[in-house]
Amino acid sequence: MGMIHFTRRDFLRTAGVLTAMTVLGEIPAELIAAVDARRLARYPEKTDLILLTSRPPQLETPLQYFRELLTPNDALFVRWHLANIPTSIDTQQWRLAVSGNIDKEVRLSLDELKTKFEKVSYTAVMQCSGNGRSFFEPRVAGGQWKNGSMGNTTWTGVRLRDLLNAAGVKPGSVDISFKGLDKGTLPTVPDFVKSLPVDKAMEDDILVAYEMNGKPLLMLNGFPVRLVVPGWYATYWVKSLTEIMVLPKSFEEFWMKTAYRIPDTPCGCIPPGSKPQKTVPVTRMTTRSLIVEPADGAKLKVHKPVTITGLAFSGGYIVKDVIVSVDGGKTWSRATLGKDLGKYSWIQWSYTWRPAKSGNYTLMARATNSIGESQPFEGLWNPSGYLWNKVEPIDVSVQ
Repeated sequence: MGMIHFTRRDFLRTAGVLTAMTVLGEIPAELIAAVDARRLARYPEKTDLILLTSRPPQLETPLQYFRELLTPNDALFVRWHLANIPTSIDTQQWRLAVSGNIDKEVRLSLDELKTKFEKVSYTAVMQCSGNGRSFFEPRVAGGQWKNGSMGNTTWTGVRLRDLLNAAGVKPGSVDISFKGLDKGTLPTVPDFVKSLPVDKAMEDDILVAYEMNGKPLLMLNGFPVRLVVPGWYATYWVKSLTEIMVLPKSFEEFWMKTAYRIPDTPCGCIPPGSKPQKTVPVTRMTTRSLIVEPADGAKLKVHKPVTITGLAFSGGYIVKDVIVSVDGGKTWSRATLGKDLGKYSWIQWSYTWRPAKSGNYTLMARATNSIGESQPFEGLWNPSGYLWNKVEPIDVSVQ
């Protein structure tokens, strides 16, 4: 493919982007309370997305794009952790290195990844751990996402397991770390490196992906390859992956030991405003549903049928059913589920409602997965603002 190039100016030269928020790039974004700008910005290869921060880029998908089963590439959210992101990659020079506690070091070009290993595709939801963080009460630090730091994409690439087998993982290996090309602006900022236990990394469905929805990855979404860990939050989906290292001991650097952790409780939650006694890394996504239409505050007509639509997904389990309420949870009806693209994908659902009289109504949707996991009616709190999956009410008026 050759050189893919955008200048850093291209990434920063968007309406209103060069604001005081650029200073946030000097600190890992998980450690600060980002300004909820809620303004639109356009970056290279992207449509107008909601700007949270510009250095590093944090761009949220507007709700209208969730009407589609697959999220368009140009509308998929963007979340980088460090300010110096790759903007120019020569694929003739780029290599993916597999090293560490292995039989032989492997360095693979993009062409070799595409030709020497089985090509695998599946559809999976990618969701930021902090999706919905702005709804937490009391408020917590970090990017103030609403519901737009997620998307549903068909990923294509090679199994991570096949790459590890080609290198030969030695007995006694414990963790495998993954490093991308983004860098901090200060030497004291730790590189973004994540890890998986060896057993998890060897699972069948974890990919090193080079395509999204049948096309090469976009630069802002991790070109030329990224890790895909379906069912788990996107913190593990390392972008612009360049180094895979097999380790004979536990990996305990910043982005695993300190960041992206939740209370070690069954719900991952603690009383609002308190501090956890013990924490563990955030991993699998919770069950979620979202009403896409009608919009919050919509005005509807009495006796005129309205189709309530939305989406639902779970952390690697099929969504068994979605129930809908039009009276604030007093009564519930089962929604019709749409096309099933597998246990990692979201599924669309719909329910037709004919309002019998005028007034104000509260709409709600609640999903349940195949092992009985569902959604709470009250927000479950933790100090990092993760795991948000509360049943979210939508208020409409009928006239």
